[in-house]
Amino acid sequence: MEYIKNRFYEAAMKKYDEYLKLKNEHSDVVVGKVTIGHVLSGMKGVPSLLTETSKLDPNEGIRFRGISLKELRKTIPRLCAHGEPLPEGLFYLMLIGEVPELDDISNISKDWATRAIVPGHVFDVIDAMPKNARPMAQYVAAITSMASESYFLNAHQAGVQKKYYWDTTYEDVMNLIARLPRIAAYIYRRTFHKGEHIDPDPRLDWAGNFAHMMGFSSPPHMRLMRMYMSIHADHEGGNVSAHTTHLVGSTLSNPYYAYAAGMLGLAGPLHGFANQNVLSWIMDMIRDVNDEDPSPDRIRKYCKKFLDQGGVIPGFGHAVLRITDPRYDAQKEFAEKFIKNDNLINIVNKLYNVVPPLLEATGKVKNPWPNVDAYSGALLRFYGIKEHNFYTVMFGISRALGVMSSLLFDRVFGLPIERPTSYPLQWYRDVAEGKIKVDIGNCDDSGIKES
Repeated sequence: MEYIKNRFYEAAMKKYDEYLKLKNEHSDVVVGKVTIGHVLSGMKGVPSLLTETSKLDPNEGIRFRGISLKELRKTIPRLCAHGEPLPEGLFYLMLIGEVPELDDISNISKDWATRAIVPGHVFDVIDAMPKNARPMAQYVAAITSMASESYFLNAHQAGVQKKYYWDTTYEDVMNLIARLPRIAAYIYRRTFHKGEHIDPDPRLDWAGNFAHMMGFSSPPHMRLMRMYMSIHADHEGGNVSAHTTHLVGSTLSNPYYAYAAGMLGLAGPLHGFANQNVLSWIMDMIRDVNDEDPSPDRIRKYCKKFLDQGGVIPGFGHAVLRITDPRYDAQKEFAEKFIKNDNLINIVNKLYNVVPPLLEATGKVKNPWPNVDAYSGALLRFYGIKEHNFYTVMFGISRALGVMSSLLFDRVFGLPIERPTSYPLQWYRDVAEGKIKVDIGNCDDSGIKES
């Protein structure tokens, strides 16, 4: 059995034993209660998913296997002292639960390089679409077309036992992740560079090779891509792209279908599309104030007027976090280290000082601090990646590391199909008025009693 796969199996079986013990001995323990407010506001904060890879703490930020992003940026190996931690290292941590050595990362890089050959029919599917089709539409079409290569799909149809689902899922996950940079770069060059494609370089790491195939082969561009792919990789299981991947995967859809579904969720304006909105908003401000480097006071006046008119400033606030997003901090640190006096970066930094006090003054915002999307578009644009509608595809490549790791654990644990209960509005009104009593300790309809 291949080295990383064997390490994953050993680590996962220990987790599986813990899972069985918890399920068999403690299934009746109540971990929270659901209110009507939870149901009517997107189920925020309701514990209802099992996710091993990462956890988002409102007051500390994201932790991967219990380790903060800030700590990981110091401990995950990099290719050189002034480089960025490699995404392969984060993937290893999410799978195995240990911070990797450079040899572990090298093993994954080499494995992905051998798996990165994209079937010819995938390019045919992309080429059959209009060149002006949205990059994410091309990307999802390419991903679903690879399902014909699914080891899991073929094994399931052949009647493989449930306890071995993880095995062929692993092969699909590794093949899928390995091929994503090639597919995305092909779409990028086809859509924005007249179809002048660049062959992969198997000697490069995963993120560095992606930058190379896009046409950005300098060390600074590869360094940016390693950072970008690491910080966008996962955000626990409740965000739309992760939850959708899990939900579709719970039907035993193959990993290609599950991931493609997650990407359609990522494409929404309230999720992965958000950094495009941030850039568009900043460009509108620059045009409206007729100044490419407006002063903090001018930005403050513009933002206040925008808020007073009912506008929502993109890139600020988060459904869970109540602090500045550590992913924002990572990008800010990167910019301070490598970028000197860029107008767009300067505006992003000024917004950090201007916007939170304005949002706090409204009394309506729980978290006035910036999230990851407030910085990422400006960084990409500085490095020459100016095609805003491609940004979500880049986000999606990174997010594959997290959602595919989680899908592997779903198959190890043998999690059932996800099927929450729903009721019409009148039922909730009856509960609110005391006409129906609900036993929150019961997880099925037997806990519901008419008054």
